[in-house]
Amino acid sequence: MPANLSFAALKTAVKAGEIDTVIACICDMQGRLQGKRFHAQHFIDSAHEETHCCNYLLATDMEMVTVPGYDASSWTRGYGDYVMKPDMATLRTIPWVPGTALVMCDVLDHHTHEPVPHAPRSVLMRQIARARAMGFDVMMATELEFFLFEESFPELFDAGYPTPTPMARYNVDYALFGTARDEPIMRDIRNQLYAAGIPIECSKGEAEAGQEEVNAKYSDALDTADMHVLIKQGVKEIAQQHGASVTFMAKYDHTKAGSSSHVHQSLWKDGANAFHDPAAPHGMSEVMRHFLAGQLAFSREITYFLAPYINSYKRFCEGMFAPTRAVWSLDNRTAGYRICGEGTKSVRVECRIGGADLNPYLACAALLAAGLEGIEQMLDPGDPVSGDLYQAATAPHVPRSLGEAGEAMRDSEFLERAFGADVVAHYYRAARWEVEEHLRVVTDWERMRGFERA
Repeated sequence: MPANLSFAALKTAVKAGEIDTVIACICDMQGRLQGKRFHAQHFIDSAHEETHCCNYLLATDMEMVTVPGYDASSWTRGYGDYVMKPDMATLRTIPWVPGTALVMCDVLDHHTHEPVPHAPRSVLMRQIARARAMGFDVMMATELEFFLFEESFPELFDAGYPTPTPMARYNVDYALFGTARDEPIMRDIRNQLYAAGIPIECSKGEAEAGQEEVNAKYSDALDTADMHVLIKQGVKEIAQQHGASVTFMAKYDHTKAGSSSHVHQSLWKDGANAFHDPAAPHGMSEVMRHFLAGQLAFSREITYFLAPYINSYKRFCEGMFAPTRAVWSLDNRTAGYRICGEGTKSVRVECRIGGADLNPYLACAALLAAGLEGIEQMLDPGDPVSGDLYQAATAPHVPRSLGEAGEAMRDSEFLERAFGADVVAHYYRAARWEVEEHLRVVTDWERMRGFERA
């Protein structure tokens, strides 16, 4: 869905005093929005052409530490500038912030004005261009789960993030009475995001106390990723306005279910779903079978882009609806890849491996790259599996740790071809840094377990 504000309409709104601020932002490696707030008139006068940011924004960790070891950005290279080039097709109002509009920016090299290869939006656009060269349009949707808590972000931060209090005291899932307590916030989230040009379809309780899910309409892959990061930003800001907080961690508590971001995918050609063949078993065309086979074949190599943190791998546990096996099935929620809409024109692949902490541009790019590789190599996915796949001992397991996933990414010839060696090396460094930081930190679990008993 196109954003809801044209440049001409922005000029009119600024002149009328309805908009006074324009946010220009990029997506960083962690999937967060980084950028500047412009006086709207200055944005109209010049900043709509381009602005600048430090290139460390694509070489920091979650704490915004300037991580050593990156080729693209470092103290040796002086931490120079990138160009932020507004994509004016993404210009939209932000209704939950008075007088404010927002535009997504592409990241360009300061000297050549070419796209920065490892910028998340660039990575996805490269794979979309590859699909178009093969005659396909890429359609995707991401489902986002999160937990909603009574305490505010500052309260939890100042207290050292003790166990937060979920809005719901018990698992309410689809229960309408149970989710009614959350409705003042969730209603605001649905309506404010919709007013920002993000076609929210619905929200619902999920499978754990305080867990919520929000779904946006199926769209082209780039729009889907743009909407995903704006949904996360909007959910956090709107919850904050209500004095509450949320987390998109994959696993905030080891006794609770994790939060996912399932990715639905299909390729379209000449306005029709190229995955659909009514004469084929399950309505799955050969294109769809090859695409699915590619994702299965390279599942280990792309897992980092679906699960980018140490915590991400705590979500992969049996009996909590997070898949542990990289296999495909028909409408089976224990599989890593599920076929939805079997036998219909909306037949599609749902990847269930990714957590709510993924970067949508990188996740969608990795899934698309694997699927296109499957088409080019004419791979076959085999037969669907069924039953409780948690107990399928011979089925391939998803990587069990960030270190394992990082090594699979680093050694991937397929990813080197698809993304480029420099891009793979960049994100391998990000993975290694997370592992290194985790290894040096003494955790509460270690202290409680060993303080007296060791």
